[in-house]
Amino acid sequence: MALTGCAGGVERREVVVTGSTTLLPITEVAGEMYSEHNEGVSILVSGMGSSAGIESVTTGSSDIGTSSRELKGAESELGLVDTPVAYDAIAVIVHPDNPVRDLTMAEVRAIFSGVITNWSEVGGPDLPIGLVNRDEASGTREAFSKIMMDGVPFDRGAVVLPGTGQVRSVIADVEGAIGYISLGFVTDEVAAVAIDGVEPSEASVVAGTYSVQRVLHFFTRDDVSDVAREYMSYVLSPDIQDTIVREAGFIPITAKEESGD
Repeated sequence: MALTGCAGGVERREVVVTGSTTLLPITEVAGEMYSEHNEGVSILVSGMGSSAGIESVTTGSSDIGTSSRELKGAESELGLVDTPVAYDAIAVIVHPDNPVRDLTMAEVRAIFSGVITNWSEVGGPDLPIGLVNRDEASGTREAFSKIMMDGVPFDRGAVVLPGTGQVRSVIADVEGAIGYISLGFVTDEVAAVAIDGVEPSEASVVAGTYSVQRVLHFFTRDDVSDVAREYMSYVLSPDIQDTIVREAGFIPITAKEESGD
């Protein structure tokens, strides 16, 4: 999807990056920085969900499809090239005034499937639980379902929202609400809950003790343009991995190698 042309003698090239909203803090900032250092290059980034990103790169409407989940089903037969760019943890979040700060995986599964409906059942106040879920195009939902739910269906009575920011806003406003977002998006507006006694953090992800973790991906076709390859190499460089990736709350893809894990 690289477009070439001349404007004032400068070759103009574009890279279209579409997909996961989770990856936006990396792809957008890295895109701006790359363009600043490479005259005539534009990195066009949009967050439409992991499924949309995979579809767009498959059809050729995007150069890079970003995803916060693995390929599934027929997607794995599309011949896409997988470039892991970071590690992430999915944090279960509650309102800051909710005293519940530790849940087992079984309790979280029971909550999101609608079996547990009041916070008093898990050591909290006598308060109804308000479920907040992501839509089916979300890679975060797919990863959470695979890791946490283990085949148990979500409660259909949950509020379903299209983006990470919306989930965080609702949890911050509703005392009885619970949801899940990428660790990189956790702020003081909400409280992250430990799972089986382990809090989500870089240390627990690298050590493998926090169970709800995933890899963030760039997917491309074999015929990806040279400028798109250069942009991906830039995202994987220490300049981005050690700064932008960490500042966004994610974990560099080399972190586990460096730790010896």
